[in-house]
Amino acid sequence: MTGQEHDFSHLDRAGRATAELARSPRLAVTLTIGTGIALSWFILLAMAVRGAESRIGGNAAGDALLRHLPQLPLPGLLSRIFGLCLAPAPLAGSIGAQSLALALMWFLMAVAAMLPSAAPMIRTYCEIADTARIKGEPVVHPLVLVAGYLTTWLAASLAFAAVTLTIYAFTASGQMLDPVVGLAGAAALLVAGLYQFSGLKQACLEKCRNPFSILFANWSAKPGRIFRLGLEQGVWCLGCCWALMLVMFAVGAMNIFWMALIGLFTLIEKQTTGRVASQVAGAILLVWAAALLLVSA
Repeated sequence: MTGQEHDFSHLDRAGRATAELARSPRLAVTLTIGTGIALSWFILLAMAVRGAESRIGGNAAGDALLRHLPQLPLPGLLSRIFGLCLAPAPLAGSIGAQSLALALMWFLMAVAAMLPSAAPMIRTYCEIADTARIKGEPVVHPLVLVAGYLTTWLAASLAFAAVTLTIYAFTASGQMLDPVVGLAGAAALLVAGLYQFSGLKQACLEKCRNPFSILFANWSAKPGRIFRLGLEQGVWCLGCCWALMLVMFAVGAMNIFWMALIGLFTLIEKQTTGRVASQVAGAILLVWAAALLLVSA
């Protein structure tokens, strides 16, 4: 039967609207992703306010502004989870609980800062899916692709959580999410800066900038293959951005202002051509690393 024969005239208005969303899911995907990004930023902002209040006298960027904001409401479970991140390690709970809490925090950061830059890839998949649907071909829902993409970042979040705990164990700076200073901070900035000039960075960036050929060449009606395709796209995105995420160690993992800046830069970097944006960012990070080394000497 053709799509025109399915007019859903026997349903009420709400039923027809639901059926149309199911038949052409682009709007549903856009709303779902937009809601997820907005909620992630809200939760991170609430956590950042709590972190700023616990660092009275600290000079992390934006702390003065954050302390004047009201505490944003969070469910009790989330408040307890984030308490594991904000409290000093000896008081925060078991290592397993800390690891899960930190992984959730890094995953929220990935959703908030990295998922917007994946929007062109997701939109491209929706366009290809719409074309296939019009031809009467079976289509895997775009959210399966998104799930694969986010699974890659979930795995990366576990790794970042492990790095956070490791750094804290050696620095004991008071709170796990405080900025890492001295040699450790300079090393994070140095790695991030050098990676901006690497061939691997550019190869991953090219994959992220041109999703159509990859999505079209790997098109499938099998959910498992589309999920794997989302995983692969997540790997390319991680290859672009993992080193930039290291900057969060140098500025404080809950520095929401730098988080927003990195997310904005990632979006711009993927939407432009050439290497200028990457190299300018790399040069800034290298100068910053050198300055931190001099101050720490």
